[in-house]
Amino acid sequence: MSRTGRKPIPVPEGVEVKIEGNVVRVKGPKGQLEKEMHRDMNIKIEDKQIIVERPSDSKQHKALHGTTRSLIANMVEGVTKGFQKNLELVGVGYRAQKQGKKLVLSMGYSHPVEMEAPEGIEIEVPAANKIQVKGVDKQLVGIVAAKIREVRLPEPYKGKGIKYEGEHIRRKAGKAGK
Repeated sequence: MSRTGRKPIPVPEGVEVKIEGNVVRVKGPKGQLEKEMHRDMNIKIEDKQIIVERPSDSKQHKALHGTTRSLIANMVEGVTKGFQKNLELVGVGYRAQKQGKKLVLSMGYSHPVEMEAPEGIEIEVPAANKIQVKGVDKQLVGIVAAKIREVRLPEPYKGKGIKYEGEHIRRKAGKAGK
């Protein structure tokens, strides 16, 4: 049996969960999320806990069991605490700034790169070389952070580019001298 799928998900105070068929709606202090789960998974609420059950021990149902439980747990965590990804800009002259709702990146190209945050995502620039992506949907936060990182991926020789905070860039040796 799936160890992850077996764990019940506690519903914290101030969080409202509605299950209609295979659609799960979670509403909390930071916002609300809605996601359609696989039709085979049985999701129910029992005394302030969400329980996910699978119909059989088939390989597909075992895989879906843990995944479904993790998705719902991330929804509950998102509406209570929220999610955040931090990015760092490494390189001379590389900087980020916020202009209204737009993120403007100066990354050594002939033009500044402008990006707009989608609905439900907040982008902050605490320093010229740091970017914070915040939101309630874990998947969307990750996608937006990855798109920002794509503007200038870190290169292996000097490590210049946009990287996640704490990410280790594997370095290559440069040209050998005489």
